[in-house]
Parts: sequence; structure tokens; C-alpha cells
Amino acid sequence: MEIPFTKMHGLGNSYIFLNVFDYEVEEELLANLAIDVSDMNTGIGSDGLILIHPSEQAEVGMRIFNKDGSEGRNCGNGLRCVAKYAYEHGLVKNKNFQIETKAGNVSAEVQEKDGIVHEVIVDMGSPLLSREEIPMVGEASSQVVGETFEVSHHPLEVTAVSMGNPHAVFFVDSIEEAPLQELGPLITNDARFPEGVNVEFVEILSDTEMHFRVWERGSGITQACGTGACAAVVAGILNGFIQRDEEVVVHLSGGDLTITWASDNKVWMQGKAETTISGTFYWKRKS
Repeated sequence: MEIPFTKMHGLGNSYIFLNVFDYEVEEELLANLAIDVSDMNTGIGSDGLILIHPSEQAEVGMRIFNKDGSEGRNCGNGLRCVAKYAYEHGLVKNKNFQIETKAGNVSAEVQEKDGIVHEVIVDMGSPLLSREEIPMVGEASSQVVGETFEVSHHPLEVTAVSMGNPHAVFFVDSIEEAPLQELGPLITNDARFPEGVNVEFVEILSDTEMHFRVWERGSGITQACGTGACAAVVAGILNGFIQRDEEVVVHLSGGDLTITWASDNKVWMQGKAETTISGTFYWKRKS
């Protein structure tokens, strides 16, 4: 089976993008296809698969599949890449447009020169803060801010935020000493998060700057996570480390994002998106 693809990344968080405006992949094949294309040894190598598809609700739609085949609801880095692809390939005509995701419609604005998109600004919507919205076990309407959270004999404090997908944010004194490799896989599958969770360790540098590392649900350690960076800034504000309406530079392994949680309750993300390669994936479907 020959599948045309484009590989793109947002700050090193890479995905294989399929433009299904022109062709379809059978629904029952998508999970296995995501697993196979993501494999760096026998596939293309990525953090997952994203479909760019027609939408009745917006100018363009996206579906996200993690490298383990599970389907995600939102992806900040993926959104910026979809915006870049859609504009550069003529799927949209205006610089401002809507992208449909499983978590709802998102507004994007591309910044381009000579038809090439260099940065994208995305309205990530309002954060969801109650336990039932994240979801996390406990009193449904309560918020989780600096709450004691012990895992594998590590006494931590967690702040939980949903940006259309769940995030558990932990503040540390040194990002280099954060136990991401050890605790990431334990926390992401912790029973207190019935749908799993993305895990972020954050070091506050100032009221406008932070270091950030992430273990993504379904993918493991990645170079960047746009929704996670948004969740980290929201968590920083909830804990009193930074202020609302401030532009916060988040230093991820793959580069920087600028995040603002505005007074109107919307979270804004600005960052780069890059195209790596395009080609054809010759996929031998498993029987």
C-alpha cells in the first residue's frame, strides 16, 4: 500500500502527516499505521501520526494518533504544523482560520513571507481545571493545585490542568535533576488519572521564563509538547509563580514557545513549525 506523507515537527516534536482531502485510509487501519510509521527502525520515525482532513465545522480538521496507536484529542505542536501545511498547500486561503480537533475547534493565525509559514499563533482556548474535566479521581468540582502526590516513594506536589487533554505538572528546583525517565511512565498510567495523563516537570526561572520537560501519554519522552507548555504556564499562574497576561517563554528540549494565559481566560501559543521531508511510505499491512 503506497501512502504519500509529509513529516513535520514543532520544536522537535515530529509527526507524520497524511493529507486525506484527496484519499482515505480505512478507519480500522489507522492505529496500526500510526505504530508502523512511527517506528524509527522499520518505519519513518516520529512521535505519531496526524491526519489532515476535510471538516464540516472548520476550514480544516486534524486527528492525532500517538506512536502506540492510541488516539489523542489535542496537540499544540501538531496544530501549528497543520496550520502551516494547510496554508502552504492551499487548503485554506486566509491567514486566520479554524482547525477542528477532537477537543473542539481552534483558531490559528499563520505568519508567512513569500508564501512560507515561519510561525503560527494558536488560540488554545480556556483551560479546564476541575477534577471531572481533567479527569482525576476525587471531588468532581475541586481543583488540583499544589496537591500532595506520592509516587514510588517520591513525595511530589501536582497541579492538574486539561487543555483538551490531561496534564500533571510538577515544579522542581532543577530541571536537570527532574526524575522524568523514572517517574514519567508511572505517573502517566497512575490510577488517579483514569484516562492517563501527560507528565510535565517545570523549573521556574523568573516570572516570564521557565524550563520544561515532558513525558507524553502514549509516546513517552518527546522534545516538545504544545498543550503541555500551555498547561505549565496555567499551573505556574495558579501557584502564584507568574502573572496572568504575561508572555512567558517556555524552554522545551526542542526550542522555545511563547505562552500567554490572558484575562479573557484564553491561552495563546506562538511558535515555529517546520517541514522535514515528503515522500511515499510503502506499507505492508499486517494480516
